[in-house]
Amino acid sequence: MKFTVPVTIPRGALVTGGARRSAIVRALVEVGFAVALQCQPDAEDELPASVTALPADLTDEGQAEALLARACDEIGPIGVLINAANASERDSWDDVTRATWDMHIETNLRAPFVLIQQFAKALPTGREGIVINLLDQRINPHLVSYTLSKAALWTLTQTMALALAPRIRVNGVAPGPVIRPPVRPLGSRPPARTGPEVDQPGDPEAIARAVLAILALTSMTGQMIVPDGAQKPAD
Repeated sequence: MKFTVPVTIPRGALVTGGARRSAIVRALVEVGFAVALQCQPDAEDELPASVTALPADLTDEGQAEALLARACDEIGPIGVLINAANASERDSWDDVTRATWDMHIETNLRAPFVLIQQFAKALPTGREGIVINLLDQRINPHLVSYTLSKAALWTLTQTMALALAPRIRVNGVAPGPVIRPPVRPLGSRPPARTGPEVDQPGDPEAIARAVLAILALTSMTGQMIVPDGAQKPAD
């Protein structure tokens, strides 16, 4: 089945998250979007051809607030906003610092909110828009402030879906991890503390397909897609 994007959506897209989101960018380009891609000011990654790079530090409120207007200036009206930038740094209950807390909240929650504000204000009259937030449904006690920021982003997704309906649809994609059990010598006893030790991110191509599905599902808003590939739990 081929996804069809409604003609009421302007064919400009702003994606945050740099070159790591190249699968999403390629998928959007293939269905006719001009794409502006936010990246870190000091990034040296090679970006897909025909994509407009917009260096911006999303922990800086002023840079986040100006990003949507910069994208419009470069590629025209923006009909799709994908908040895919993702800060993730280990911290536990006993070593969370103000610095790690602020870094996760600013990048994973505050910047998406500011960008949604600007997106809604800039959307041309008579046109429709779509916001997709990259979520994480996991709860990890070793990523305390990251976990809180992503949980809050899911709540923001649902809140903004109600606030901006029906003209702007707001949904989330929560990539499911491929969970790998800890490696131990053959025949040895399992450790006293069980559970997965390594979480690999979801398949980028599956995430990109989920994005296209949301664009095509015109009645979908305030929802989350979890493209986890039905991973078998670790023994």
